[in-house]
Amino acid sequence: MLKSLTRLAAVAALTTLSFALPAQAAEKGDLLRDANEVVNDLRHDPAFGTARNMLQGAEAVYIVPKLVKAGFIFGAEGGDGVLLHRTGHGWSTPRFYGMGSASFGLQIGLEQAKLVFIINSKRALRGIEKGELKLGAGAGITVVTLSSAAEGATTTHGGDMVVWASGTGAYGGLTFNGTVIKQDKDMNEVPATGPEAQALRRNLASIW
Repeated sequence: MLKSLTRLAAVAALTTLSFALPAQAAEKGDLLRDANEVVNDLRHDPAFGTARNMLQGAEAVYIVPKLVKAGFIFGAEGGDGVLLHRTGHGWSTPRFYGMGSASFGLQIGLEQAKLVFIINSKRALRGIEKGELKLGAGAGITVVTLSSAAEGATTTHGGDMVVWASGTGAYGGLTFNGTVIKQDKDMNEVPATGPEAQALRRNLASIW
């Protein structure tokens, strides 16, 4: 009886895995394609154009195709993203990290934003790669938002991270105080080396 139960459990586990792996692969492919579209959008943004020279020496880039911020009284925001860092042969294999934060205030509305974090310092990159980075007071990492209204200050002063954001909704802007960037261990179990990953790497290489 015990052996039969063990065999059934093993079959169930394999069946679950057989469904989970294709689903995860599809999710990764969608995220990589969306990240590639964000890079295309960024190409045409005038605020990015003035900062291009400053960003040539970036250590890494973290792309979040859809950050969702919603709430009434209590608010929260989060999204899945892709991290690539520079190597001696171009951009690395993409790795997957989620970001999220919580806030409290008189907040009404729903906002979706596309984000590109240009990571300019090794300490910021190390903080993310260690598995969890929290931005804000005490983090020791400066984050500057790049937009048409702020491009002059951004290109002059820079920061550990420069964030390009494109969003719509009832919120006046995005703040990153208390934001956590954390590795998605399940998504990173199998390296992303398929055509979607290669297309994203090529697209980034054509800009930086």
